[in-house]
Amino acid sequence: MASMLLVGATFSGVSQAAGFEPFVVEDIKVEGLQRVALGAALLNLPVKVGDELDAVTLQRAIKSLYRSANFDDIEVMRDGNTLLVRVRERPTISSIVLEGNKDIKDEQLQESLDSSGVKVGEPLDRTILTEIEKGLQDFYYGVGKYNATVEAKIVSLPRNRVEVEFNFKEGDAAEIHQLNVVGNTVFPDDELIGRFELKDYKAWWDFFGDRRYQKQTLEGDLEKLTSYYQDRGYIRFRVDSTQVAMTPDKEGIYVTVNIDEGEKYTVKAVNLTGDLLDKRELLESLVPLKEGSVYNGAEVTFTEELISKFLGRFGYAYPTVNTYPDIDDETNEVVLNINVDPGKRIYVRKVDFSGNQVTKDEVLRREMRQMEGTWLNSRNVELSKERLNRLGFFETVESTTTPVPGTDDLVDVEYQVKEQPSGSFTFGVGYGTESKLSLQLGLSQSNFLGSGNNVGINVNTNAYSKNVNLSYHDPYFTKHGVSAGGSIYWSAFDADRYYLESYKNDSYGVAFDLSWPLNEYNRLGIGVAYRHNELSEVSPYQQVLKFYNIYADVNDPTSTLGFDNFEVNANWSRSTLNRGMFPTAGNNQRLSGKMTVPGSDNKYFKVNFDTSFYVPLSRNHRWVFLTRGRLGYGNGYGTYDNGGVEHDQIMPFWENFYAGGSTILRGFRTNSVGPRAFYLSGDGTPCIPDPSGGIGGCDLPGNPDRLQVDDGRSIGGNGIATLSAELVVPTPFLDEAYTNTVRTSFFVDAGNVWDSEFEYDRYRFLPQSEFDKLQDYSDPGRIRASYGISVQWISPMGPMVFSLAQPFKEYEGDRTEVFSFNIGRTF
Repeated sequence: MASMLLVGATFSGVSQAAGFEPFVVEDIKVEGLQRVALGAALLNLPVKVGDELDAVTLQRAIKSLYRSANFDDIEVMRDGNTLLVRVRERPTISSIVLEGNKDIKDEQLQESLDSSGVKVGEPLDRTILTEIEKGLQDFYYGVGKYNATVEAKIVSLPRNRVEVEFNFKEGDAAEIHQLNVVGNTVFPDDELIGRFELKDYKAWWDFFGDRRYQKQTLEGDLEKLTSYYQDRGYIRFRVDSTQVAMTPDKEGIYVTVNIDEGEKYTVKAVNLTGDLLDKRELLESLVPLKEGSVYNGAEVTFTEELISKFLGRFGYAYPTVNTYPDIDDETNEVVLNINVDPGKRIYVRKVDFSGNQVTKDEVLRREMRQMEGTWLNSRNVELSKERLNRLGFFETVESTTTPVPGTDDLVDVEYQVKEQPSGSFTFGVGYGTESKLSLQLGLSQSNFLGSGNNVGINVNTNAYSKNVNLSYHDPYFTKHGVSAGGSIYWSAFDADRYYLESYKNDSYGVAFDLSWPLNEYNRLGIGVAYRHNELSEVSPYQQVLKFYNIYADVNDPTSTLGFDNFEVNANWSRSTLNRGMFPTAGNNQRLSGKMTVPGSDNKYFKVNFDTSFYVPLSRNHRWVFLTRGRLGYGNGYGTYDNGGVEHDQIMPFWENFYAGGSTILRGFRTNSVGPRAFYLSGDGTPCIPDPSGGIGGCDLPGNPDRLQVDDGRSIGGNGIATLSAELVVPTPFLDEAYTNTVRTSFFVDAGNVWDSEFEYDRYRFLPQSEFDKLQDYSDPGRIRASYGISVQWISPMGPMVFSLAQPFKEYEGDRTEVFSFNIGRTF
């Protein structure tokens, strides 16, 4: 029997099938299949052998085959009682080529094509290409490229395959020739247009600015304009219309915004309505809006957010707070009705963690202040996040709250962390402007094996010191947060190589400490230590002779001295910083002190106070203002009997404070700020230690007649005061993904180091020409100051600090440096 065409090519052909006689299908054949399996084709055909085929069933079958997206053309024929289906398969995409695209990256394009079903190995739907072309064209129009074209080409290949090629001609973006605001009488054009992100001019020195027109940017500028007026009382302000006119060559844009300012309104009253949870008085005290004040849209939004956050502390995680203004146009007053619907109280089912590959869950869990089984407290969720950040183990910490399916009062809280290097087994070579060549070998791990404990086994050597240190610190020695730690060390220090006046100090010791929390932000600590110091090769400058005169052997005044000291120490610390590394908000204070106990060879005390404040200037914390300060003082107590001569104790010179370098008073050479070593001599002979308490080994006070100051070296002092102000700014050309590991700031540093025990007038016996060489090193008012720029990077090698600084207040003899860098310290 000859075949008869029932329907083909298009659905309009179904009308041809309306007159055919229904029949029972005895067999089904499909012709033209290449890539699509027969079973897959039959699966999309809602007709089976034994079914009666009528016009309705036939129409449904054709639609089903087209919906499978496998075929470009379909013909259905009858051969006796056999149903014959002839198909032409859609070609398979063999490759996709992108040419000429610059504004849109290949990855973004491929992602968009994938979502549209245009990807290698899939059948090609030609109708989608037209939609893609139009969508890309709209994108270019949106960024001001009105001359851009996008053309999709299909290149046929053997075996029913095709290559899809997208050709882009982007052209240049249209520039804004003029921005106009029409209808404004209260605020001048410059003030309004100056707040736009769109610009119709660019200064010659503004290399990063542009005048490109973008539709989305204009929409954002209109929102800024509306907010600007409504934040100043113009609640009826509106944008009537916006005209965007294009020059004939499509390269220039004229933008005109027509506005209606309206009148300024004041707040007549503020009413709280709804379910206030019996906390009306407290909620009213939170509202910053006051009767008689100018209406402010930003304050209205802030009030709604403030009330929502407050309710969140009591478990009402999804409150609805809306403000309904009742506007009186006759009096230009508005009554603000704030309606509060707290919703249901929400409880936490469980707290989970993700992203911690090294750090154990228990280390994160012990920082939690939001507990499972209790109501959801927004403040506790944020506080837990802050505590995780302050650990210093993570580059980022984020939290999400997810409702439990099937319930309306349960949520799960998850903290997602991204770990950063917190130490490792190291063997390396380093170099710094302070340390010169350095070698390091050891284990330094502040998150040892993910336990949160700090373990250090370090051997370090550089230009000025060699040391071995074994340390351990457990921040949760008890479950209540009591921490414990200890260290054993040995060190050989050569001051001459550290820009200090010459001496060598070999020391070793052991220390133990405990600390415990007073509350969420405050801790107290105590400790004990034993230290042995052995001094040799000390230059006989006058300040050190004063120390030597107390302890030197009468019979061998230049001999090596050894000291055994037993110390007790205490400290208080407070921190509200939002992060352990590179904080952007909060403040930190630490007060510490130590003193040697009676029976020690040296009797002295030392007190330090450090503080820092971080104030974010933008919502994303990319701009931050910070201040840091340090105060320190130390001195001796009691007396020392040396050969029947009583001497007042003074603080050992190796405990002196120092300033200058890459972190304290940048722009000055390391340890160069403060008192200078100076020498006296008589008849060409330098003065030496004098245990009898004289001026320093010279027979009579009048004998020394020459004074030499070492301008290149500092000896430190027993007092220090420094202050820094910094503006942290976004690092230019840096991808946003690295903002938590790189920090750029402009700074101003100021401070001084002084010696309160220095007796300036004691040396007036010198000839005036020699005495004039001397400065009053006991004066704390001799302030140094500098300004500059600093870049800090948490690199795989450790924190790196680079500084460019210029001193603008200095004294004779100060040694300055413009550039400094160091590895292993940050602040």
